Amino acid sequence: MCVQSDLLQKMQDTYRHKGLRKILAEELRQKGITDQRVLDAINTVPRHFFMDSGFINFAYKDSAFPIGAGQTISQPYTVAFQTQLLDIQPMEKVLEIGTGSGYQTAILLEMGAKVFTIERQKELYLKAKAQLEAIGYHPHFFYGDGYLGMPSYGSYSKIIITAGAPEIPQALVEQLQVGGKLIAPVGDTQKQVMTLVEKVSETETVITQHGNFIFVPLLKGTSSR
Repeated sequence: MCVQSDLLQKMQDTYRHKGLRKILAEELRQKGITDQRVLDAINTVPRHFFMDSGFINFAYKDSAFPIGAGQTISQPYTVAFQTQLLDIQPMEKVLEIGTGSGYQTAILLEMGAKVFTIERQKELYLKAKAQLEAIGYHPHFFYGDGYLGMPSYGSYSKIIITAGAPEIPQALVEQLQVGGKLIAPVGDTQKQVMTLVEKVSETETVITQHGNFIFVPLLKGTSSR
């Protein structure tokens, strides 16, 4: 009841919020996001629904903020950048590694993807699941180890990793369809390079790099916290 009460208090999408989203979408356009469908999704999804109450007033700033369990809600530009590189198309099966707040999940769903999302932190898994379902988004949720992916539901057209990985897990490459794309920030805890993997055959990939970013680390296993 406490969780539902908190959700209801946050679920006020006012004209002010909508106006701030419009400004944010235009800011992202000026920063180089050109995919209008991505900008439309940013302009539609109420980011403040996914923020802790102490940060709601900053929801439409292009910044990352804490969401608990040592994790963050990603900067909107980063969300838009990863999504644009993936070139999401309606009805594609997309595997998301790291549900986090659920904001990136909502963007993918808003673009028409069929989303399978994995979260290793039990606290965040339960929170994001409740939040997304409360506002009408229904991805396939899993509590588990993102390094392993979700092979029983694969293969996937697109895979997005929303935490910094020291390397791209081979299990995820194997779950990617031929012709599919995987996006991941790859590097150490100080800096990662946004890396796009395009699978051109069962044995061959093309890898390109797209600038430096900073994410929380991608961890193995699960956490009950």
